[in-house]
Amino acid sequence: MSAETARMTLKVYEVNRDGITRVLREEAPVTPLERPEDSHRFPPCACPRCVKSPR
Repeated sequence: MSAETARMTLKVYEVNRDGITRVLREEAPVTPLERPEDSHRFPPCACPRCVKSPR
């Protein structure tokens, strides 16, 4: 599936400690990237369990 045919929507909201939600941004269409830029990726996990395992 290419980025032109992929369909995805995004809605941003927050939930307070009482479980009440509040919409910060209404649902909007977005186009997913074919491959995210390296600067958008999470760094490798540094926990002791992951550091011991081969990557």
